[in-house]
Amino acid sequence: MLTSRNGIAAPTGCNNQAGIPTQAPVACQPKASAYQKCTRTLTRPFPLAHKQRGTPVCHALKPSNRQKTLDERILSGEFGDKGSTKERLTRPVRKFLASDPTGLGRALALQLARIGRVWKGEAAKKMPVARGDIREIVDAPVFIPLYNLYRAYGKIFKLSFGPKSFVVVSDPAYAKQILSTNSIKYSKGLLSEILDFVMGTGLIPADGEIWKVRRRAIVPALHKKYVASMVDMFGDCALHGCNNLDKAVKEGRSVNMENYFSRLALDIIGKAVFNYDFDSLTHDDPVIEAVYTVLREAEHRSTAPIAYWEFPGAKQIIPRQRDCVQALQIVNNTLDELIAKSKKLVEEEEEEFVEEFLSEADPSILHFLIASGDQISSKQLRDDLMTMLVAGHETTAAVLTWTLYLLACHPQIADRVRQEVDEVLGDRKVTIEDMRELRFTTRVINEGMRLYPQPPVLIRRALEDDEFDGITVPKNSDIFISVWNLHRSDKHWDDPDAFNPDRFGPLDGVIPNEVTTNFTYLPFGGGKRKCIGDQFALFESIVALAMLSRRYEFSLAPDAPPVAMTTGATIHTTNGLYMSITPRKVPPSQGRPPAASSASTEASKSSSAHAQVPAVASNGGMHRANGNGSTVGAELAAGAARP
Repeated sequence: MLTSRNGIAAPTGCNNQAGIPTQAPVACQPKASAYQKCTRTLTRPFPLAHKQRGTPVCHALKPSNRQKTLDERILSGEFGDKGSTKERLTRPVRKFLASDPTGLGRALALQLARIGRVWKGEAAKKMPVARGDIREIVDAPVFIPLYNLYRAYGKIFKLSFGPKSFVVVSDPAYAKQILSTNSIKYSKGLLSEILDFVMGTGLIPADGEIWKVRRRAIVPALHKKYVASMVDMFGDCALHGCNNLDKAVKEGRSVNMENYFSRLALDIIGKAVFNYDFDSLTHDDPVIEAVYTVLREAEHRSTAPIAYWEFPGAKQIIPRQRDCVQALQIVNNTLDELIAKSKKLVEEEEEEFVEEFLSEADPSILHFLIASGDQISSKQLRDDLMTMLVAGHETTAAVLTWTLYLLACHPQIADRVRQEVDEVLGDRKVTIEDMRELRFTTRVINEGMRLYPQPPVLIRRALEDDEFDGITVPKNSDIFISVWNLHRSDKHWDDPDAFNPDRFGPLDGVIPNEVTTNFTYLPFGGGKRKCIGDQFALFESIVALAMLSRRYEFSLAPDAPPVAMTTGATIHTTNGLYMSITPRKVPPSQGRPPAASSASTEASKSSSAHAQVPAVASNGGMHRANGNGSTVGAELAAGAARP
């Protein structure tokens, strides 16, 4: 039995479609009418809180309102503030007029109601304001109450959270407007403030000219030759990690796979970004502990309602902040040493810098930036490196954690992954050419990122007023784009809570992204500020999952703590993801030749790999977004990371 974060048993378990490990909104429940589903979601999202306080987050829908549209319900005052000054002052007048026995009062009341409807019609385009108890939001992963509020208030509404207020957006057209069409009107805002202590003016938090300059410098480092080299390194790190799992199997113990993936991702990003081997899979040292202290603090600040760390003396008085300062010093000193070492190597090797420069001695991004002659300070280099370390570590570890959880809950899909890996790879090393052939494995990762997006919320700040279907978002508004809501909306996806890797269409079709799905699918954001390491992260996840699937079968450990969700910068489990591991007994195989072209395997595709793939509709199967997704996109292994 799985439970929600507050300890209440949730009927989700692994018998549900998506294996959602908390009281996710209307997920995996028996079919019910739209009214029943909405009422249940609005009135009982957090059972423990209601038991203690007896007040729901939102007002329950009344039976008489079942057929009303969202706008009508908002205008009726159903979600309004019944205790407002305007309401209290006009209530006696309306009551008196309605009770007048002469009938004149009733006529006047009717006329006032008509005038009121005109006024309300003019106000219909005002942004809905969510009402509720802030403790309900603090008590749960933030994206869950945002989903419940989305069902009540619609695709855009205002939400007060402590001393701050946010505009919550859950519509693909609005997301496209913010991230792409009108992106010049928005900055990272709150995100930059939260991450300043660790990333400074790195690529993620930077805005304006600094962002343009750093992006022009870093993107060329992610060229095709570099990505191919990294795929080779992914395989080495994953193979090294298998030694740990083999040891656990011999000892008969379960493994916390969330911790395993976190360490694997740290080892990979350390080598890829600045050629440093953390080797965290086998040991701990002060640098590793310092990195995790900084990562935990970044996540803590991303969800804290008040920036208490900015109070005078906080860094000296509060133990958590003291630890963070010390950890940052250790990490910065280590990075300074690596920067100096790389500069010395560049001077000694005297290699000519070319477009796809890659040093055999040090193929890292840091080495590329220094060899390119990029004239920046060591402080800016540290900011760039820390940005890539934090972003590249957290997201990939979370994607692999939840994808493995979904596969453990759906063994028939895990069988299909193993079948594909056996056929394509066998026991040989993974190459970049294999990325084209591991198509179902790729779809599994895509679907894992849809159900558990990392991060579940994108943050922006309006630099000037902007309009969304007549609703004005004022300048300086902080905006939450709820990727979780976009990915699980039944307006855009059929059976949105189901784990269905085939929903994106034929396996030889385009790889789903924000363009092919018209911004209903945002695993890496979208627009100019889209993650530049999307291909790196996707390949890393594919390689790790493929190598584990070749060697082991995974199931949820029977004696493990319940799996539930909590929020940081990404979606974490509350108690870890403990798995029982069974070694596979498969005959030795070398799979397909790694250089095999798509044409040479066309015949085998129709008879083997696609034999078990259900027929899907030409519009993308289970995905119902409009747009020209069927003709847009690029091959998975087409080259450098997308701009």
